[in-house]
Amino acid sequence: MRLALVLLAALAASAPALAQRTVVHCGTLLDPATSMEPMSERTVVIEDGVVREVVAGYTEPGTEAVDLRDATCMPGLIDSHTHLTGESRKDGYIDAFRLTAADRVLQATQYARSTLMAGFTTVRDVGGSEGADYALRDAINHGDLDGPRMFVAGKSLSIPGGHADPTNSYREDIVGVPDETRGVVSGPESAREGVRIAIRRGSDLIKFTATGGVLSLQGDGSGAHFGEDEMRAIVATARERGLTVAAHAHGDEGMQRAVRAGVSSIEHGTYMSDETMRMMREAGVYLVPTITAGKSVADSARIEGYYTPVVTRKSLEVGPRIQDTFRRAYEAGVPIAFGTDAGVFRHGRNAREFVYMEEVGVPFMDALRFATVNAADLLDQEGRLGCLAAGCTADLVAVSGDPLQSAAAMLDVAFVMKDGRVVKREGQFVPLPARPE
Repeated sequence: MRLALVLLAALAASAPALAQRTVVHCGTLLDPATSMEPMSERTVVIEDGVVREVVAGYTEPGTEAVDLRDATCMPGLIDSHTHLTGESRKDGYIDAFRLTAADRVLQATQYARSTLMAGFTTVRDVGGSEGADYALRDAINHGDLDGPRMFVAGKSLSIPGGHADPTNSYREDIVGVPDETRGVVSGPESAREGVRIAIRRGSDLIKFTATGGVLSLQGDGSGAHFGEDEMRAIVATARERGLTVAAHAHGDEGMQRAVRAGVSSIEHGTYMSDETMRMMREAGVYLVPTITAGKSVADSARIEGYYTPVVTRKSLEVGPRIQDTFRRAYEAGVPIAFGTDAGVFRHGRNAREFVYMEEVGVPFMDALRFATVNAADLLDQEGRLGCLAAGCTADLVAVSGDPLQSAAAMLDVAFVMKDGRVVKREGQFVPLPARPE
């Protein structure tokens, strides 16, 4: 008898664990990876964090049934341009001297949760400092924190005095002269070293500033930075290690150099010409438009004292142009991946980008495709993220309204699932379960 019990215990220990099964009943399912038309009355069957099948009608409940029959379901959203370790505020430039990496990580835990609660289960985080973005990504991946899945660039690469040079306008005897370890490079060999350092630190992609920018303390907001030889060195070094490259760019010449150098995306694209649009379309280079950032910086610049005078001037010049550039690029057939530049404005407001796209005539299903299929492709995650079909990661969001009638419905996400775990239900956050002792 004792031997039989031992054998039964051994068999039980060796048997595979039963799969965790959940079914989600969706009144309407929107999934551009499957169809550009809405699908009514669908059941998404999930096992161990992966979609096993999507069937017509409502199946019998599994281990757990989620009733979203009065809601519109869609894949977890992807924001291709965020900065989760910071957030714009009045007089925020002093934070470079006030905040430590630990401070930034603690703040970022709240920014990450706000982003996830807004329905964005994945982000491409394209610029952090002091390693805070790596730490945040890893803590989320380990299950220690709630937040979106992060693909991080680490410190953006910049020329000396460029948009991502952290010492612009500060005294050299106090802040020093930055080198590759701080993301400031000069010449092809230095550019290669900057990429290698970023990879060593754990970057998932590389970002460099191909032109000037808006919120940095440098006077030029759109002029070309980096020679094309330097850009090619960045792209080639990244590709050798399997990483893609994103190019921040407002000015047209910098964009054209970056496209010829082989980048995967142009971020912002404010002064993009028709010729650059043609080049991007032919090369398959994505535009990540960040309309919300453009509108936000222009609004903030109208608040007295919010920015320094030089940043105020650039914000009022550049910000209002981005939405119309996006419209032209969309009409020209440029590949587009959804991205907002969250951090330039308050985190958790990412879905406003859908509203701004709708304002210039973009149908919601196209905008949703930008935030799912296209954004997943940019991350080299097509077929895994941004979809709700067999084999896709079980990221699912739902809204009570109908975004096909008004994109403003996306501003009120009622339900969020990430990796098969419900993290928001009926508008309320569902915290991580306690760890077993």
